[in-house]
Amino acid sequence: MWSFFARDPIKDFNYELLPENQEKSGIWTLSRGKRKTTGEPVSVFVYEISQGTEEQTQLAKAAFKRTKTLRHPNILSYVDGLETEKSLYIVTEPVTPLAAHLKLQAEKGGASDLEVSWGLHQIVKALSFLVNDCHLNHNNMGMWAVFVDRAGEWKLGGLDHVTSEQGDSISLPPPKVINPDLERYDPPESPGNGGEKWTGDVWRLGCLIWEVFNGSLPRASSLRSLGKIPKQLVPHYCELVGANPKIRPNPARFLLNCRSPGGFMNNSFVESCLFLEEIQIKEPAEKQQFFQDLSENLDSFPEDFCKHKVLPQLLTAFEFGNAGAVVLTPLFKVGKYLSAEEYQQKIIPVIVKMFSSTDRAMRIRLLQQMEQFIQYLNEAAVNSQIFPHVVHGFTDTNPAIREQTVKSMLLLAPKLNETNLNQELMRHFARLQARDDQGPIRCNTTVCLGKIAPYLNAGMRQRVLISAFSRAAKDPFPASRAAGVLGFAATHQYYSVAESASRILPTLCTLTVDPDKNVRDQAFKAIKSFLSKLETVSEDPSKLAEIEKDVTALAQTGGSAATWAGWAVTGVSSLTSKLIRNAPAGSEAPPAENSPTPQPAAGPVPTNTSSEAVKKQSSDWSSGWDADDSWSNEKDVDGQGQSSPADEGWGNDWDEDGNLSESFTPTSQNKASTGAPKSARLSSAQEGVGLASDYNWDGAEGKSTTSDLLSSKSDGWDADSAGDWGTEENWESLDGDQGLSKVELAKKKREERRKELEAKRAERKAAKGPLKLGARKLD
Repeated sequence: MWSFFARDPIKDFNYELLPENQEKSGIWTLSRGKRKTTGEPVSVFVYEISQGTEEQTQLAKAAFKRTKTLRHPNILSYVDGLETEKSLYIVTEPVTPLAAHLKLQAEKGGASDLEVSWGLHQIVKALSFLVNDCHLNHNNMGMWAVFVDRAGEWKLGGLDHVTSEQGDSISLPPPKVINPDLERYDPPESPGNGGEKWTGDVWRLGCLIWEVFNGSLPRASSLRSLGKIPKQLVPHYCELVGANPKIRPNPARFLLNCRSPGGFMNNSFVESCLFLEEIQIKEPAEKQQFFQDLSENLDSFPEDFCKHKVLPQLLTAFEFGNAGAVVLTPLFKVGKYLSAEEYQQKIIPVIVKMFSSTDRAMRIRLLQQMEQFIQYLNEAAVNSQIFPHVVHGFTDTNPAIREQTVKSMLLLAPKLNETNLNQELMRHFARLQARDDQGPIRCNTTVCLGKIAPYLNAGMRQRVLISAFSRAAKDPFPASRAAGVLGFAATHQYYSVAESASRILPTLCTLTVDPDKNVRDQAFKAIKSFLSKLETVSEDPSKLAEIEKDVTALAQTGGSAATWAGWAVTGVSSLTSKLIRNAPAGSEAPPAENSPTPQPAAGPVPTNTSSEAVKKQSSDWSSGWDADDSWSNEKDVDGQGQSSPADEGWGNDWDEDGNLSESFTPTSQNKASTGAPKSARLSSAQEGVGLASDYNWDGAEGKSTTSDLLSSKSDGWDADSAGDWGTEENWESLDGDQGLSKVELAKKKREERRKELEAKRAERKAAKGPLKLGARKLD
C-alpha cells in the first residue's frame, strides 16, 4: 500500500538523460545529460542493478562511494548522484572516453605530442595522488579508465577496483574476473611477490602509454615493441614495464624524470598549463610576463584547450587581476576559435568595458586590433559605449594614439549614427586637419575622410568635402596635398558640374606648379578627369542628370561598400610601422623635386569624352585609394609657398559646441601666431613633438590617464583651450575670390587694435612725465 503512494525518485532527479550517444564504460553506461533547470551539460554514469551480477553491483557501489569522496583536479569531478533499488546514477562534468577522443583526433590528423604530454602528466599526477597521498591502489588503470573534458584535459576515472594499502574490510574482485580481456594488462609477477603494492598500477600505466601511441594492445609481449612512442619518453617507459617490479619507479618519480630538461613533458604547453593551475598565487609581475609570452605559444595549443581553459583565465585576469593591455593579444587570438554567439557572450562585454579604460597602452592596442572584433559589435554599443571613449584619442598628446584613432574610424563609420558621424566626427576631423602639428596625421585625416564620404549624408558632403580637400591641397606636407588631390578624384561623383568648374578645377590648377613632382602628376591626372566630365556634358547636355545622380544620393549603409571594407582591414593592419615618422623640429627643408610621397595606382588617362570613359577614370582613381599605401608614412616637410592648414577652414565654420555656423570672430589667442610667417608657425608648433616611436606608451608612461594628458601643458596641448578650439581658428570659406579674406580682415583689425593700444600707452606715459629717483613704475 505504501509503495502505491511513494514517489519515483527518478522524477525528482535534477538531471535529464539524453538518449543519444550512449557508450559502454566497463559495468557502467555513459550517457550525456543536462541539468533540468539551467540546461548545463553533464555526463551521467548509469548502472542497472537488475542487469548486473552481485559482484558487479558490489563494484558499482564501491565506485559510487570513491567518486563521491575523492576530490582532485585530475580525477573525474563528481557533481551529483542517485542510488535507488533499481539503479545507480553518478553525475560528473561532461567528458568523453579517451578512446573516442583519440579516434576523433585521428580523423583530424592525430593528437599532437603537446596534448598527449599534458594528458599523461595529469593521469600520472592523479595516480601519484592516490598512491602517495591517499595510500590507495587504483588496480584498474587503462584506456577505459581515462576520460577527456571539454578543454581536452585528461581525467582519471574507473574507480571501481580502488583498494587501500592497509586492506579493506570488503574484498573486491580483480578486473579480469569481471572482464577476462583485461588479463593481458596484468603485470608478469604474481600478486604480493616483490615490489611495492603500487607496482601493478605503474605497469598498467606503461600499458596505457603504449596504447595511446600505438592503439589497442594485442598481447603483453607487444610492450617490447616501442612503435610510435617518442624517443624522449622511451627510457622512462621502459622503466614502467620492466620485468623486475622492484626497479619500477614511483609515479611521482616518473613525473620528475619526464619533467627533467629534454624530457617528454618539459615543453611550453605543460609549463603554461601548470602556470594556469597556480595563477591565483602568482605575483602580478609573473602574470604580466606570462600573458606576454602566451600569445606566441597559443598557435601551437589545442583549440579546445584555448577555448575552455585559457579564455576563462584571460577574462578573469582582466576582470579581477588588473592584467591590463597584455591580455588583449592572446584574448583576440583565442576569440578566433569561438562562434559568433560565443564571441558575443564572452568577449564583447569585456571589449566594451576595455574601451572605458584610461590606460593608453590598452586604448592603442584596442584600436590596432579593432578589425578582429568590429563585426561582432552592434550599432547601439558602438554609438553609446565605444565611440564616446574613442573620440578622446583625437585630442591625445601621443601622436601614435591620434593616428590610430583616425584609422579606426574606417571601421567604426558604417556603424555610427547621424549625430556621431556627421557632426561629432566631422568636428574632430576639422580640428585635426587644421591644427595638428603632425603632417602624416593631417594627411591620413584627409584619406579617411575620402574613404568614409559614402557614409555621410548629402548635405554634409556638400558642406565638407570640397573645403576639406581644398585645405589639404594647401597643406605644407606634400603627402597631404597629394591626398587632397586624390580625395577630389575619388569622390568626384558627389560634385555637381558647376562645382567642378568653379571650385575644384581652380584649386587643382594651382597644384600644377607644386614643388613636389608627385603632387603635380596627380593634379594633372585629376584635372584631365574633371575636364573629361565637363566635356561629356558639354557635348551631350542630356547626360547631366546621369553624371550628377550621386550628388544628392543618400548615405550608404555599412554593408554597401565591399571594396572599401577590404581596404580598411588592410589599412588598419599596418599598425605602428606606418604611424608617424616626422622629422624633428628644426630639420625641415623644402621638398625635393622627387621626394617620396604616396604613389597610388592610377590608371591611364582617357582621351575620349564619353560617359563610359568618365566612369573608367573614376574607377581608376578609386583603385588608387584602395592601396595600403594610402596611409601616410612620410616625413613632415614644410612646402614652399603653401599656406598653413591652420589658416584655412572647411567652408562653413564650426562653433565651440560642434555645430555649424556661418561665421565667427577669431579670438586674441591667434595674435602671435597670425603675425608670424606660415612656415615659421608650423616649425614652432612642431617644437617638443617627438617621433611616435619615442613615446613609451607600452611602459610606465603608458599608464597615464587621459585626464593627466589633458592637464599637462608640457606635452604640447593646452587644456584650457581644448574646449573652445572652434573659436581659435578662422575657418573661412575657400571659394571667396573677391576682396580681402576673413583672415586678412581679422589680421587688419588686430593690427589696428594693437596700434591703438600702443598710442594710448604712449599718451599716458607722456602725461606723467619723467620718473623721479626712487619712484615705482606703475604700468
